[in-house]
Amino acid sequence: MQAAIDISTLHDRDELAVIKRAYRKVRNSIRHLMDDKDERDMDLALEIAIDAHHDQRRKSGEPYILHPIEVARICVDEIGLGPTAIVAAILHDVVEDSDYTSEQIHEMFGAKIGSIVDGLTKLKGLYDVGSMQAENFKRVLSSLVQDVRVVLIKMADRLHNLRTAGAMPREKQLKIASETMYIYAPLAHRLGLYSFKTEYEDLCMKLTDRDTYSMVAKKLQETKRARNKYIKEFITPLSEQIGELDVPFRIFGRPKSIFSISNKIKKKKVPFEEIYDLFAIRIVVDVPVEKEKSICWQVYSIVTDVHQPIPERLKDWVTTPKSNGYESLHTTVIGPQGRFVEVQIRSERMDQIAERGFAAHWKYKGLKKMNVYDIWLDNVREMMDSPGSSTNTMEFVSDFKTNLWAEEVFVYTPKGDLKILPKGATALDFAFAIHSDIGYHCTGVKVNNKIVPMGYKLSHGDQVSVLTNKSQKPNESWLKSVVTGKARSKIRSSLKEEKRKQGELAKENLMRKFKNLKIGFEDNIDTVVQHFGFESRPELYFALATGKLTINLKEEFTVVNNRLTPPEKKKVEKTEEVKRPRKSSNQKQPKIFINGEPGNVYEYALATCCNPVKGDSIFGYTSLKSGLKIHRFTCPNATHLLANYATRVVPVNWASDIGSSFTVDLVINGMDDGPGVVERISNKISSQLGINIRSFQIKGDEGYFEGRVGIIVNNVNQLNMVINELKKMENISSVTRIN
Repeated sequence: MQAAIDISTLHDRDELAVIKRAYRKVRNSIRHLMDDKDERDMDLALEIAIDAHHDQRRKSGEPYILHPIEVARICVDEIGLGPTAIVAAILHDVVEDSDYTSEQIHEMFGAKIGSIVDGLTKLKGLYDVGSMQAENFKRVLSSLVQDVRVVLIKMADRLHNLRTAGAMPREKQLKIASETMYIYAPLAHRLGLYSFKTEYEDLCMKLTDRDTYSMVAKKLQETKRARNKYIKEFITPLSEQIGELDVPFRIFGRPKSIFSISNKIKKKKVPFEEIYDLFAIRIVVDVPVEKEKSICWQVYSIVTDVHQPIPERLKDWVTTPKSNGYESLHTTVIGPQGRFVEVQIRSERMDQIAERGFAAHWKYKGLKKMNVYDIWLDNVREMMDSPGSSTNTMEFVSDFKTNLWAEEVFVYTPKGDLKILPKGATALDFAFAIHSDIGYHCTGVKVNNKIVPMGYKLSHGDQVSVLTNKSQKPNESWLKSVVTGKARSKIRSSLKEEKRKQGELAKENLMRKFKNLKIGFEDNIDTVVQHFGFESRPELYFALATGKLTINLKEEFTVVNNRLTPPEKKKVEKTEEVKRPRKSSNQKQPKIFINGEPGNVYEYALATCCNPVKGDSIFGYTSLKSGLKIHRFTCPNATHLLANYATRVVPVNWASDIGSSFTVDLVINGMDDGPGVVERISNKISSQLGINIRSFQIKGDEGYFEGRVGIIVNNVNQLNMVINELKKMENISSVTRIN
């Protein structure tokens, strides 16, 4: 055991008081779950962490040790984890940030805590810069099948980093937000951590789209009094009748997240004032497990007696829980003033699982057989064990993300067994969900006794049977017929194995050629792979086996000191081809600063996927083929690029030059009130606002029109002015900037 550390020498008196106060808060929250050993481990963990981080400070200036202590508090108070996880949370950065080793942690705290800390320690220097972040994602995700506490602590760590991101540099803020939206928010959803998911989304939006976030937050605050008055009017008659059931209950209105409301504004293309479902009514009953279902349905009956229901909006996750363990009855009714109101009905147990997810789920596991996580973790385990899962990390992370479902479909086997798949899943996905071998040998699928294509998208209630043949094997086209991570992973593994088998003979022939030249195969084969532009040896062997490539070693290479050397000329040509600068267009290129230095017009181009305009928040991404591309932080591709290729991202800023111009496309929707729509819009833009129109397309249907207008502006302020002025026009319902 480590000798006691005198922590009083590592911080001044005031800071030490703050640290001890924060630590006592955590200790008091979990004291009722700890034995003597847990208390000793926790005190020792604090000493080790203070020693490890004593010379570190966060960007805010506070002692770094406050971060792991706060992560531990989140694990206790907001997830409900126990003493073992809390000790690991306090130690989670020790190995990464100090001279303490994994072996020392194992020796001092035992294998269980040691393995959790190992899972929380980031990888360093083992992979190329393009895949480092993906490898860390994979390591965290892989820990799911070993000990889910690793992921839960990591999510608490991410939540605290987001809550304190205001002190970080702008580039760091956007990187952490992108990573969170790419993997952590979907994972929180999948593990049933609703409160984490919504806070992740809101905090990320605050970092990436502060203007919209502030607008929605301000509007919510301004309408709070009227909203509370409406909620009281809605729930008063319900409270009276539910009280007659003689069971303890809570009923309250819960505002929807800022991120959710913003998405509704974008999706429906209406202003904030026309979004009425800003909140949901939640009714929570405190009854024994065996009475939950019947009481929830009785409450539903009361709700639909008091307020007019919309039958097609009923969602029954009490009878059939979601695959993340979520249970609740959801319905939408027509409340006072004709407004649609969502009502959620659940028990206290269901509410804890909905809020705290995985940890609460296992707390109640003994009360009711619920194996949804077991099934999902089995699928994750299969993906991890797949032969091809380790060869392409980016593919693995992408496949895993498809398992983090937002919506689901419930389908059945011929024997009536329920299978839960993501919305959009196909008949072939179902075959792989039953068993990998059934998927491999699938020759056809019947849905509701009718033969359908393998890519047929399944719907709720479908009964599916799979036809198989032992001689059947997956082919490349199958990847287009599946959406689930498991199916994709298994198909890729099969295809790679088939390629490997086909390439074996080509490999043997190539080895003979090396032998004839009297040079070592292992010492030189990678030179051949790189020279011909293949990602791996199997890819090279497969190309040779299928006749797509022929190699004459004597002609293609020279041998120097038993080493193959490609002709120097070809190497130079290939390098030039990749790095050759391109001039983007005839339009005047805006000036930017790259890493604080003035950019050259030939060194970068504006990305066509998001068309940045001067004044937009932007970043630079170095593409291997196209050089530096300038993207908006709200670009559809930004989350993927920032989360997975952060090392290729460079900070860029607009220069204060004048005269640059940008083309932007707007979509304008409104009521088609007869001839003259085009003329009025054109007159507003060009004559009244003085903006050049580059293109104009419009189509109308049954009194409604949609127009796409290309305009040329100098900066984002001018663009916003145009959008706001168009919105003021009569019969215009929405004006949206598109990529």
